[in-house]
Amino acid sequence: MNKIGVVEHYYSKISVALIALSGDLNVGDKIRIKGAKTDFEQVVKSMQIEHESISSAKKGQKIGLKVESKARPNDEVFVVEE
Repeated sequence: MNKIGVVEHYYSKISVALIALSGDLNVGDKIRIKGAKTDFEQVVKSMQIEHESISSAKKGQKIGLKVESKARPNDEVFVVEE
């Protein structure tokens, strides 16, 4: 697994995590979000920057990602290699 980011904020009403990327991420990638109380995997279905939908994001960008479970600040984000 490659670490590609960290959760900075979680918006519970819309189930969106704000993630600061330290690697590249694409729609369709399988990710794992892991922290002290968090551990789940999901496929990236959609992500946004400044409310604009994007299909890929690069290292250094901050993205909004719809998540299937609660994420918490400082949770680490990994890409799961198939």
